[in-house]
Amino acid sequence: METGALLTDLYELHMMQSYHALGMQGTAVFDMAVRKLPEGRNFLVAAGIEQVIDYLTGLRFTDEDLGWLDNTGKFSSAFVRWLADFRFTGCLDALPEGTVFFGDEHVLRVTAPIAEAQLVESRIINLMQLPILVASKAVRCVLAAQGREVIDFGLRRAHGAEAAVLGARACFLAGYSATATVQAGQRFDIPLAGTLAHAFIQAHDSEEQAFAAAARTCPGGCALLVDTYDVPRALDRVARLALHLREKGEGRIDAVRIDSGDLAAQSRLARGVLDQAGLGDVRIIVSGDLDEHRIATLVGEGAPIDAFGVGTQVITSADAPCLDCAYKLAEYEGRPRRKRSAGRQSWPGRKQLYRCRDDDGAIVHDTIGLECEAVQGCPLLEPMMRDGKRVCPDATLAHLRQTLRTQLASLSPELLGLGPARALPVHISTGLRALVEEVDRHFP
Repeated sequence: METGALLTDLYELHMMQSYHALGMQGTAVFDMAVRKLPEGRNFLVAAGIEQVIDYLTGLRFTDEDLGWLDNTGKFSSAFVRWLADFRFTGCLDALPEGTVFFGDEHVLRVTAPIAEAQLVESRIINLMQLPILVASKAVRCVLAAQGREVIDFGLRRAHGAEAAVLGARACFLAGYSATATVQAGQRFDIPLAGTLAHAFIQAHDSEEQAFAAAARTCPGGCALLVDTYDVPRALDRVARLALHLREKGEGRIDAVRIDSGDLAAQSRLARGVLDQAGLGDVRIIVSGDLDEHRIATLVGEGAPIDAFGVGTQVITSADAPCLDCAYKLAEYEGRPRRKRSAGRQSWPGRKQLYRCRDDDGAIVHDTIGLECEAVQGCPLLEPMMRDGKRVCPDATLAHLRQTLRTQLASLSPELLGLGPARALPVHISTGLRALVEEVDRHFP
């Protein structure tokens, strides 16, 4: 993952240089908030905080960075020398990963000397946007699958290597069972799953030869792709081979994969052939431009599918590829600030997000209020970093997955559905509204 200090926008460095030249060293508070939910989403899933913590704790300007900046002619020598000792010394509060949230809510807060808080804006948004989008779409696939496995096949269609690996992590957080992206398995201890490509079948002189070779050379078991030529004929070949391997003890076929055509009809055919041969334990995996809506349709049709391999549509969050989010100044030197641009207003002051539940634990509404204000509900933003150091415990992906499962159990069936739902209420506290009026009077 890229971690360099120069992975930022030029204007962040321009502002930092001005702050340095003007002696502006006061503490600033910035919020990253999502203004509204993307179309087709009833809620979002917080993700990416771990990568933000890693970025902030390791943020440094290398000698190479400093030399390059000096040679651009855009920065003073005094500023470049000052950057040599730059470290993030501030605080980070955020929604724990796996927390569901809604429009107009902030997912994190940075409190730090203004130059530090300003520099990290672009990379924080960059690190947070994709995991939130991918996790929020992936969980819809998990819900649509109704207990069947969903596997990440997204690497080749992801927008770059970092997106593929972090996207696989977001999918697993959302409830996927495995990933085909090997580096994600290595880095985040995600189970790996994969099959074969059509090229492997075509590279052999016959389909039978290809199937036998795969079974013989994959000691952990294999999943055979059956739609390269003719699905019914391929299924018969798989059944004969699987029975032969069981008799000889020379290999194992765990599953068949279907990647094209009428997936419901083909899966029924496959289940019939396999069951008739006494191979009820051989699973059926389908793939091919799947999303939550196609998965829901296949499940609704009763297709005997055990797992869905999902790639392009989720790893790119194809129907909602960007998040309407912003990182805005809420306070400087103890004085609240806010942006009033039409349609892009921000809330001033140090805020907390409070969640109110009913007696059964279901979410009733959220309230955005001031941190010092008495507001009904449980505060959601938690301390992640203090004085530039991590203070939150290391969270395993297994723990984060459970966090999300618990959160989903608190949502209404309407919000968990794939269709548009009535938005969950997000209230603005009395104290925050009063502060808005006060700030607007001061900055007319």
